[in-house]
Amino acid sequence: MSRYGQTFENLVQVYNRTIEAGIPWDTHWNDIDYMDNKDDFTLSNNFRQLPEYVNNLHKNGMHHVVILDPGIKSQQSNGTIYVPLKDGLNDNIFIKNSAGQPFEGKVWNNIGTVFPDFTHPKTTQYWKNQILNFHNIVKFDGLWLDMNEPANFVNGDFNGCSSFKSDHWEFPPYIPGIVGGQLNYKTICMSASQFAGIHYDLHNLYGLVETISTHNALSEVKNTRPFIISRSSYPGFGHYAGHWTGDINSSWDDMKQSITDIINFNLFGIPLVGADICGFHHDTTVELCSRWIQLGAFYPFSRNHNGQYMKDQDPAALGLHVILSAKQSLITRYYLLPYLYSLFWKAHINGETVVRPLFFEYPSDDNTYAIDTQFLWGAALLILPVLKEKNNQVYVYLPKDMWYDFYNKTAILSKGSYFFITAPAHTIPLLVRGGYILPTQIPAVTTTLSRQNHFELIVATKNNQATGFLFFDDGESLDAWNNKLYNKVQFKLENTTFSSVVEMNGYVNDKFVLQNITILGIKQGPTSSQINGIPFNSYYFNKTEQVLYFKMLNLNLRMPFNLTW
Repeated sequence: MSRYGQTFENLVQVYNRTIEAGIPWDTHWNDIDYMDNKDDFTLSNNFRQLPEYVNNLHKNGMHHVVILDPGIKSQQSNGTIYVPLKDGLNDNIFIKNSAGQPFEGKVWNNIGTVFPDFTHPKTTQYWKNQILNFHNIVKFDGLWLDMNEPANFVNGDFNGCSSFKSDHWEFPPYIPGIVGGQLNYKTICMSASQFAGIHYDLHNLYGLVETISTHNALSEVKNTRPFIISRSSYPGFGHYAGHWTGDINSSWDDMKQSITDIINFNLFGIPLVGADICGFHHDTTVELCSRWIQLGAFYPFSRNHNGQYMKDQDPAALGLHVILSAKQSLITRYYLLPYLYSLFWKAHINGETVVRPLFFEYPSDDNTYAIDTQFLWGAALLILPVLKEKNNQVYVYLPKDMWYDFYNKTAILSKGSYFFITAPAHTIPLLVRGGYILPTQIPAVTTTLSRQNHFELIVATKNNQATGFLFFDDGESLDAWNNKLYNKVQFKLENTTFSSVVEMNGYVNDKFVLQNITILGIKQGPTSSQINGIPFNSYYFNKTEQVLYFKMLNLNLRMPFNLTW
């Protein structure tokens, strides 16, 4: 949950009503309201209880993220020493104007703003020191990097850019069709000087190099995997952080556009991406927010964020209709977290997408090329959101394949056709692709609690076969991969034999237990079953659903098993 323009009391109110409603969530965010005069690495007196609040979040297995802008207040004030400015001047790490002095613009600070030069060799240590100092005050878990294009409220320097119309930095011969018609519009001067060269050559890299410095700093400060979300991005950025798509409108059109955005960023190698659920600008509506929460539950990065002066749009503030949508869609997300986490591992290792368009999986089907209202998680889960007002069904294209309704397990054999799929008010339609196995886990109201529960498998058959895998580790250690402190298990169904192959079992966890397997598309039930050759009787075949259920398996997933019937 997040919003801009709230008091500490508002923060507590959101927490209390969300907990009371039983809505699953993991992280509370703070926009710049927590800062003293909107200065980085400071805490407002109005938020003096924030450190205690964050400690309470941690006791409940939750997390906290604060916003951070690159701009640093440019002058000392009120007889106090602003350490980030003092340290930056001592290290000489601020971007310079043409006179060799710190370049001064204006962002949120009440005075002016100077900008760290993240290409300077001393800046990473400087940045780490500031993050560490503030982390000693508020034990935040991640950082949200904003305004890092870098954004500026004036065009260039306070006094303009020291250049002439003939200057090829500020006014090159060919200017792209940009807002404002000039390169320094709402950013810093192109002629500004950085350690690695002229800002003209480095502008698009600013967000990336800030993110790398932040990634390195958080890794050392917390000694865990850094969680970073940034507004600015660049090729290679996905290795270090995730992205949110900026300040969008609370509208059906912007909700639809968000699907294209998350698909595109996955193609760019930035799989951790999402839009502001329910929109940022303007007031949302109950129906829009209800449907958007359903969609947002399937953004890789899922966060409800709201603008200043807008009405509250956290689900519990909007009433029972939105609460029910939030609970059902988020419980489903939490149930599928092992599948999602495994997809992120694969994206990290192999550069694959987490969210992908249909044409990635069906490149020979021309009908999939223009589809921007449906998307896949990996190869196996198709998400079909409602994107129009007053609709209780979606009209969707299903490529030639076997599909199963996630909820009622009904099989759909598509020849490459369009279908109407029912979409009740509180439900987002989901289809599981035949031939795949999805690892799941009994959900709770936080990821921390969910990880204490047992695992299950959804097996969607195609020609009596299916495959899948599960990756699992502690979720935060820096060197789990290099030190082989993880588990990786392959699953396979071949006719009436279901088996696992353990490729790595380096993470010891007594909760890594498989209890239930649900196999879809079974035409005939078994007369008996065996696990590793030992008779097993806790199964049930639903002839109407054509679903075979194995219950109470109690199998240690770190050990291979063989289930036959």
